Amino acid sequence: MNTIELENKLGITFCKRQELAIEKGRGSYVWDEQGNKFLDFTSGWGVTCLGHSHPVIVNSIIQQSQKIMQNPNSGFTYSPARAKLLRQLHEVLPNGLDKIYFANSGAEANDAALKLARKITGKSKVISMIGSFHGRTFNTLAVSTGIDNTEKYLPPSTQTRFVQFNDFPALSEELDDNTAAVILEPIQGEGGVRIADSEYLQQLSSLCKNHKAMLIVDEVQTGFCRTGKFFAIEQQLAEIEIDILTMGKGIAGGFPFAAFAVSRDVDQGISLGDHGGTYCGNPLGCAIAADVIGYLRDNNIAERVRLMGKNLQEQLKLLGKKHRNIVESVRGEGLLWALQLSDDALVERLTAACLQRGLLVTPTRNGVLRLIPSLLLSNEELIEAVEILDSALASVVQIH
Repeated sequence: MNTIELENKLGITFCKRQELAIEKGRGSYVWDEQGNKFLDFTSGWGVTCLGHSHPVIVNSIIQQSQKIMQNPNSGFTYSPARAKLLRQLHEVLPNGLDKIYFANSGAEANDAALKLARKITGKSKVISMIGSFHGRTFNTLAVSTGIDNTEKYLPPSTQTRFVQFNDFPALSEELDDNTAAVILEPIQGEGGVRIADSEYLQQLSSLCKNHKAMLIVDEVQTGFCRTGKFFAIEQQLAEIEIDILTMGKGIAGGFPFAAFAVSRDVDQGISLGDHGGTYCGNPLGCAIAADVIGYLRDNNIAERVRLMGKNLQEQLKLLGKKHRNIVESVRGEGLLWALQLSDDALVERLTAACLQRGLLVTPTRNGVLRLIPSLLLSNEELIEAVEILDSALASVVQIH
């Protein structure tokens, strides 16, 4: 029985899988068990920010695992690796976020943020955006996508409201003195790489402040240079105040790790026993994340991504014009891009056509194909991906 047969027989499947068993990866490429090579423009949904098997990450795993991977009594004891990461993160975080806690996933970080917001404010109402995605825990599922999604698992909640993204009148109608928090992504990922307007974010921050509601910014996918800045929210920092910022994915370059940072006011509302976790801030994860962040800073990867993103944008715009009969628009920042197709059914066909030609892409709901390559993507790899996309789009057009 081969890998695919074993997984299908013994594993639980919650998604439609590609018939592909990946055995190894290096840089922007991965290989299946038959030795076929693929250019990876998914980065594991933005996780492998330095590409696959990067020496910085491999060496960090080896060195720290030879010391200690999990502290005795977990978070009850202190850790040099954790202290190093705290200092590293504090130096790159937006101003005003003074305290940091670590988690195992972005969903965990968002779950903790929502829990703390309700506890500290003493209020339970949370406002989220239609098309958002904040995780699959019970708490984060309640504020993801929209009520049609949450009702599959949860009883209808009178404490969660969904409003249109970038629609300030709709937001101002819902946000009141009973609101504990507003949670949003500065760029929606699963929602189709939709970017929040600067003016909208400023108005949102002001409204939260007026009603004493917390502003939770989810940078799980957009953080750590993905958009050409260390955090996507950076350019609005002079006009907005963030209460909690959540992070994940690229923070440790492929190792399961996440974090959230809070303002001084939020920290003052936190008490002993409000949160915790067995693996939260484990020395192995902390050491890897510290080395990844150090590499991103020392090599000015944010600027590299900004320049490479401009190049990719130009190439995708040209593709969009060439295949305008099925590509309605191209949008994104840095190395997070979306092709908006004219029909949702075309996404699966285009994904399959790309796979046949050796390119892995991320199909996304509402007719969107997402591109999330390694932050170390080379010009040659970019050109290769665009040429494959061009060929794949042409084949889909013929069928369409």
